[in-house]
Order: sequence, then C-alpha cells, then structure tokens
Amino acid sequence: MLLALDVGNTNVTIGVFDGLRVITSWRLQTDRGQTADEWGIKLRQLLSMEGLTLDQVQRMGISSVVPAVDEPLARMSRRYFSREPMFVSAEAKLGITVDVDNPREVGADRLANAAAAAELHGAPCVVVDLGTAVNFDVVSAERAFVGGLISPGIGMSISGLYQKTARLPMVDFRPPRALIGRNTVDCIHSGLFHSITGGIDAILDRLLGELGAGTRIVATGGQAEMIASASRHIRNVDPDLTLKGVALVAQWN
Repeated sequence: MLLALDVGNTNVTIGVFDGLRVITSWRLQTDRGQTADEWGIKLRQLLSMEGLTLDQVQRMGISSVVPAVDEPLARMSRRYFSREPMFVSAEAKLGITVDVDNPREVGADRLANAAAAAELHGAPCVVVDLGTAVNFDVVSAERAFVGGLISPGIGMSISGLYQKTARLPMVDFRPPRALIGRNTVDCIHSGLFHSITGGIDAILDRLLGELGAGTRIVATGGQAEMIASASRHIRNVDPDLTLKGVALVAQWN
C-alpha cells in the first residue's frame, strides 16, 4: 500500500492507495505546530480505524505547500513507517516536464495535479483546483507544465467580504435560490456564486482559445462538484486528483 499526503494551507488530505485505487481517505485541518510523534500517532489511529497497520504501508508520498510541516512529516515517516518519504518537487520524475521561469517555486500540489491530469486524462489539459486559492494548472500538448493562473479562493472571497464591511453577514457558499436576491443573504449568495463560477468560465474561455478546443478540463477541490454544475466547460470532476498525483510520483520515484 501507498500512503499519500497533500498538505495545503487549510487542510491536509490523506489517502491510502492500492495502485491508483483509493482505499480510504481523510481530511484534517492543517496544524503547523504538530510534532513528528503527533503525526505518527494520528496516522496510526486513522489506519487502525480502517483495520490497517503501519507495516502495511510500503511507500509514502507527500505534497506540501507548508514548509513548517515538511521536517516533522519526514521524521514521522522514518520513525513510524521506516520509510524515506517522497516529496513531490520539480526535481522528481513527474511524467511531464516543467517549463516555467523558476521550476522550484511551483507548488507541489500544482505539480501533482499536472502529473495526474496528464497521465489520467491526457494532454493538453487544465486543472481547476478549488482550494485556499483557485489554481488553474496548464499542461501543454507536449506534456509540459507551462504555468497557469492563481486567484483568490472561495473562502477568501467570503471572509474578505465579511471582514471589510460593517453590516454584511458571514455566509456559506451555495447555489443561490434566484439570480436576483430579495434579502441581504440571498444577494450575497448570488453575487458570490455567479462571480466565482462566471470568473472561472471566463478564464477557461481564454485558456481554451489559446490551447485549443480539445483541451481536457478537470476540476478538483472542495467545491468542484458545485462549480461544475454551473460551468459551461467543466465536465470532469476528480476529488482525489491531487492525491492520485502524489501516488503516481511516489511510484515513479
């Protein structure tokens, strides 16, 4: 079995793989102060809940955009799993090339997305990753990660609207009941939903114009299903795409 971890700014997603089949997965809040032992104990408990043991894990792959957790995770892997973890980076075998100005600055999650999308869906392709930020990760027809776009995430938009106004309430993200809201909460729901989904489609319009109409579009992340339901372009949703990319890179390396 392979254990894959995707460490984001908000959440850590953990998946247990048999090949590329996800056996089970969990989503935890990112804790930058967690020690190697705390990571090890938590993972042992999670595996035990599914009837799995530490010694069944033969490989570990990690995608992290939070440098503070990298060393504790590496020590945890060595101590609890007796494995040297594979960290996704531009120096790893990705199944694609990295053709950007500075490959080392590209987030590991974006590389994992690009690797998984190219391998599983074909190239050219665009991954729309709806996380703390909304990332558009682009792989060319030549299977090269060529960059993309980064915009504020849905949570940022909601919290920014709440924090920078005196009387607007905090809301969740959901499809609106109607385009024209008849109360403040409905107005916010409609404004958020249509500005975000419309903005994503507008960016995809431009990307498809540059890459060609045959470009595959894959969405992943917490609100991917909801966004896809209103998008003119998103037809493929894979909530485990980043973890699959981590698993692929760990197997290739």
